[in-house]
Amino acid sequence: MIDSHCHLADEAFLEDLPAVIERARAAGLTAALCVVDVSNPAEGERAQAAAALWDGVWTTAGVHPHTAGAYADRPARSVELVAQRVGRDPRVRAIGEIGLDYHYDFAPRDVQREVFAAQVAFARQAGLPVVVHTREADEDTLQILEHSGRGDLRGVFHCFSGGPKLARRAVALGFHVSFSGILTFPKALAVREAAREVPIDRLLVETDSPYLAPVPLRGKRNEPASVVLIARELARLRDTDETVCAATIVENFRTLFRP
Repeated sequence: MIDSHCHLADEAFLEDLPAVIERARAAGLTAALCVVDVSNPAEGERAQAAAALWDGVWTTAGVHPHTAGAYADRPARSVELVAQRVGRDPRVRAIGEIGLDYHYDFAPRDVQREVFAAQVAFARQAGLPVVVHTREADEDTLQILEHSGRGDLRGVFHCFSGGPKLARRAVALGFHVSFSGILTFPKALAVREAAREVPIDRLLVETDSPYLAPVPLRGKRNEPASVVLIARELARLRDTDETVCAATIVENFRTLFRP
């Protein structure tokens, strides 16, 4: 099994990172994609430390919409930092997480759009997939992916929280869809329905740890080992054998991120 999106470089894992990695490996994980925001140099250093402990750790490089405000009137600077990270870290396999967040609005929306579009264009030029964060901004997110990606872009809608309509549009763009612990929440009916519809070759699972621990761990700190619970629920919802589902997810990860 593979955790396609986690924050191993988060401060939440400072005290026990070796134990977290050991539990992931004991749970059967062979790899994890550790997300790095290039606006935070310390996060990049912690990602390198995680990779030193486990050769199954791959990384990303991007500017999250929450930190996009630092690049107001200079979106090219965000791309410069991302490119620098890509150039010096051979374990980078994607640009992200990037996107739009109109729920928290930690950065002005126009700035979010500019920074997102600049990074999408860079990813297309670099031949790297994008890890997309979208919250209450689906139409603008899709428009930027279509325009700046120019129909030549791979990627994933991470921590999917929409319904079947958004999932279908993501797949039509050529994207994968990744389900998190939200999938296990009984009231997340639209997410669960989307998980039944996404083509099997476009499915991924993730923890987004340390956030969004799945049932029955909800409320606790999440970690990569719990991705097996999400994959199990996905298999149950799709009435698919767990082993087959897990093998397909691993293959989908390798197809998209090429580790």
